[in-house]
Amino acid sequence: MLDRLNTYYVWLDAMLSGALVTVQIVVLVMLIGIATGTGMALMRLSKNWLVSGFAYVYVFVFRGTPLLLQLYLIYFGLSQFDFVRESFLWVFFREPYWCAVLALTMNTTAYTAEIVRGGILSVPHGQVEAARATGMSKLMVFRRLIMPVTIRQALPAYGNEVILMVKASSLASTVTVIEITGAARRLYSRSYDPEVFMVAGAIYLLINWLAAELVQFAEYRMTPYLRQRSDDGKSAPLIERLIARPLGMGQKASV
Repeated sequence: MLDRLNTYYVWLDAMLSGALVTVQIVVLVMLIGIATGTGMALMRLSKNWLVSGFAYVYVFVFRGTPLLLQLYLIYFGLSQFDFVRESFLWVFFREPYWCAVLALTMNTTAYTAEIVRGGILSVPHGQVEAARATGMSKLMVFRRLIMPVTIRQALPAYGNEVILMVKASSLASTVTVIEITGAARRLYSRSYDPEVFMVAGAIYLLINWLAAELVQFAEYRMTPYLRQRSDDGKSAPLIERLIARPLGMGQKASV
């Protein structure tokens, strides 16, 4: 039993560096993806048919084709062109890490665009008209009304997208990126013990649990009506309860 626990510890220690790579990829992809996805959503809502048409085709293609195929086309396909290998772009495309980041970013951009677009369309038209009647410019209406409501409406669905990206990051191992799955495959090639993938799965579960808690915390903070459902705070996310506990203790001590 002790030998088995020691084996798990060795595997876990070996996969920690891969976990850091996974977190780096996911954070970088989501930061870029939320910006490009928002821009793509605005393009989808544009009255210019060329702009909206381009955005529609982009979303349709990247949502309708497998992410693994997109990754292969970027990593293996672009390297077949001489003008890519002979240009400054080769510094980027020769690195599997950046190819994986690009593929994941382009994929999440399509999904994020639809999430944001749905959030924008959920804003009541009457509120927009009322804001314009008070003299607000279109930019101010968008900044002070549309975007806050959109974020609150889109946050739960975007939380699902974050979790999906954490799991999708495992595909980076197919192009030799040593993240969690890549590290697990390397350990398996040495030990031929399938339980190594159980350890990898536990790490993915932990990362996704933390991501879900962060999204729930953000949703709880941005939706005041959720904080009014329970006076004892039992419905609050774990992070909220951890923050509120020392504050509550300080308030009792001061009384």
